[in-house]
Amino acid sequence: MSANPRKVMRPGKRRTRHPLHLFPGRFTSPGTAPGDLTGPPSAERIPTTLHLLDYEASSYTEKRDCSLEEAREYFSSPNATWLHVNGTPSEELLRAVGDAYQLHPLALEDVMHTGQRAKLEAYDAQLFTIVTLPEVSDHGIATAQLSLFLGDTWLVSFYSGHEDPFDAIRQRTYRDSSRIRRSSIDYLYYSLLDTAIDRVFPIMESLGDRIEALELTVFDDPSREALDEIHRLKRELVLLRRITWPQRDMLNSLLRDDLEQIRPETKLYIRDCYDHAIHALDLVESYREMASSLLDVYLSSVSNRMNDVMKLLTIIATVFIPLSFIVGVYGMNFDRSVSAWNMPELGWRFGYPMLWLVMVALVAGMLLYFRRKRWM
Repeated sequence: MSANPRKVMRPGKRRTRHPLHLFPGRFTSPGTAPGDLTGPPSAERIPTTLHLLDYEASSYTEKRDCSLEEAREYFSSPNATWLHVNGTPSEELLRAVGDAYQLHPLALEDVMHTGQRAKLEAYDAQLFTIVTLPEVSDHGIATAQLSLFLGDTWLVSFYSGHEDPFDAIRQRTYRDSSRIRRSSIDYLYYSLLDTAIDRVFPIMESLGDRIEALELTVFDDPSREALDEIHRLKRELVLLRRITWPQRDMLNSLLRDDLEQIRPETKLYIRDCYDHAIHALDLVESYREMASSLLDVYLSSVSNRMNDVMKLLTIIATVFIPLSFIVGVYGMNFDRSVSAWNMPELGWRFGYPMLWLVMVALVAGMLLYFRRKRWM
């Protein structure tokens, strides 16, 4: 038994569950003016860190965890510049970066109010993109928003999650022979998109392992814990589908539209990123079907187990019906001295053992008959 005492529910009170927010977001209040950068007061505030890269083929400058004033020095740099903001940006930071790069106010509003659908917006001299990245937390799968602003020589990214997913990109940029260093800024834009899309695959591999383990559990022991795990899987797959489906459409628009910020040679790599998005969506759809079939298997297993229990109880009841009849007959107390026909067996020397022998033979015969009929 558990060492923790059971909680006793007080009369008149009901156990409450915390709501499960499958699609979390920070949205504007009704009636708010367009371009409002005021964050919702109830939203979680993640500490903000700035990371800046300024590079070309022969030079490389990196500023880790820099301040806004340090980043301002590179806002007008002729080199390729990548400013990454991790966490929840303040209104002051958004306005400063927006004024420096002439970012559209509606796009900045989408950066502040996360939970947006993946999309692609082309403004005058910049390209605005939103993608959603999955994160594994203690409560399951969470989501974080990545917002990208692409200009002619600069790239600004805002990520609303707790962790920085682009350290591997910086590791690649350190090398002088890196393709990122030898290419224009749109290749770095593709690299960030590709990293965001590929983040789904490790999670899908973990979900596949959980589904395989559940298949064995559902067949062997269809418990309530297995049912809870099936529903948890279905919720997480719904969330992943919400992530991957619009991202596929966004990448398709990125390939189809004629955008001056994307060079033709970079579109070849974006096409490969689009293939990854289709693959991820196919995995999500396949796993959703498997999770739904698991639920059907669970219900069938529970029904079969119930049928087995009912069959066993029916056999036991059927076996005892003739025994109860015999015992009932010989439980009648007719006085043999009144009539010789009243229970003559009561005077037999071996009447009681013979009665037991008849009942045991009757039970054995019935069980043998049930066995031959394959009823048990």
